[in-house]
Amino acid sequence: MEYISWKREGRVAEVFIQRPPANALSGSVIADIEQALSEIEQDKEIRVVLISGEGKFFSAGADIKEFTTVESGEEFSKLAARGQRVFERIETFSKPVIAAIHGAALGGGLELAMSCHIRLVTEQAKLGLPELSLGLVPGFAGSQRLPRYVGTAKAAELLLTSEPITGKEAVQWGLANHAYPEEELLTKAREMAAKIALKSPVSMKAAIELLNFSKHAEYHQGVAREAKLFGEVFESQDAKEGIGAFIEKRRPEFTGN
Repeated sequence: MEYISWKREGRVAEVFIQRPPANALSGSVIADIEQALSEIEQDKEIRVVLISGEGKFFSAGADIKEFTTVESGEEFSKLAARGQRVFERIETFSKPVIAAIHGAALGGGLELAMSCHIRLVTEQAKLGLPELSLGLVPGFAGSQRLPRYVGTAKAAELLLTSEPITGKEAVQWGLANHAYPEEELLTKAREMAAKIALKSPVSMKAAIELLNFSKHAEYHQGVAREAKLFGEVFESQDAKEGIGAFIEKRRPEFTGN
């Protein structure tokens, strides 16, 4: 794996995203995450997974420059579906997955974090879905997971304004479990992981399966629709303008086309 590493500490697998400077979620990073999950799943000694980002960020979003290499809306929809499948695997993984978020979890980074069972954040971390500022929509099931945590109105605010919230606010909104000073985050995350690792793997697997029954049929329909619209929106002139403006570091001028 090029961008993901992991090690076993007792009964906990510590997974690190390593793609500086922003730990952007390219297709290769997502593929590496899936490979790490497969390796961890085979290790019966591991009972809990802890995901964090090296450097300044957990993950500051998808790889926007990679978007410029996608040739069609259909390919863009396929890219979304691949990410959705890996993140669904995290949410239904047989071992509990904890995200330890510092710096920023934006766009695809927040979508990754939302697929984890528990989210711990630093107090000043930035969490948000800024896709609409690029003329796009979330593509890794963010539009469907976010309302489950914060409610429809607050999800609409995060999506439509594209403005992030702090770690403290994320706890208040129900998006994160606990917020800590940055120097305490990994210590607190490891303490929680160690506490959970004392539980029976059999009962934890069953509990995760039961928690996933809270996702109604319309949730999965919404995820499929998100991938389709991800591709359709990508083909718009506004998306081309938004992506170009992001790369050129200027304000986009959207026309509605």
